Amino acid sequence: MTIKLHCFGESGNAYKAALPLELSGLDWEPVHVDFFGGASRAPEFRALNVMGEAPVLEDGDMRLTQSGAIQQYITDRTGKFGGTPDQKYEVLRWVLWDNHKLSSMAGMTRFMMNFLPEDKRPTEVIGFNLGRLKTAYQTLNAHLDGRDWIVGDGPTNADFSCCGYLFYPEPFGFERSEWTNIDRWLSNIEGLDGWKHPYDLMPGNPSDRA
Repeated sequence: MTIKLHCFGESGNAYKAALPLELSGLDWEPVHVDFFGGASRAPEFRALNVMGEAPVLEDGDMRLTQSGAIQQYITDRTGKFGGTPDQKYEVLRWVLWDNHKLSSMAGMTRFMMNFLPEDKRPTEVIGFNLGRLKTAYQTLNAHLDGRDWIVGDGPTNADFSCCGYLFYPEPFGFERSEWTNIDRWLSNIEGLDGWKHPYDLMPGNPSDRA
């Protein structure tokens, strides 16, 4: 049975689930969530996920939300991307760090800087978030010094979580060229067999609303 991932291309959180699905070899298909058209607030979507968020994974009777839980499900199904047994908590540590320190700030800041009307963009909040993001980039860049991957010798859910927003072209305080170790690590991810950019992997693109 084909796994369905309810997602949209603009969502870095959805990308965190879509990318390991694509690289895992599992049979899956994206189902577009028209987030900017209000789909996630509709009663039928709330019946799918009471939190009103994408991504949502459906695999037969299994339904999961939250990218980290979906990543773990893929790992449990395939044995991939979880690291060695003695690395699993280190992988989890970085997934949780990303959710709290990196992606939460990047997603919110990118939304405010690019997808809100200009007259509704909260300048002071954006400035505060950019400072928080710089600290997160410094943490990740320092950790990647001398490392090809965040944990161990190959890609794990830590990598797929932390890269979730870093391939997007819209401005949100991240200039890849300024962070040498992050840039090299992102190139490693791009070099994985089957890698796709979020706008190529999932339906939905800002150009659809241009």
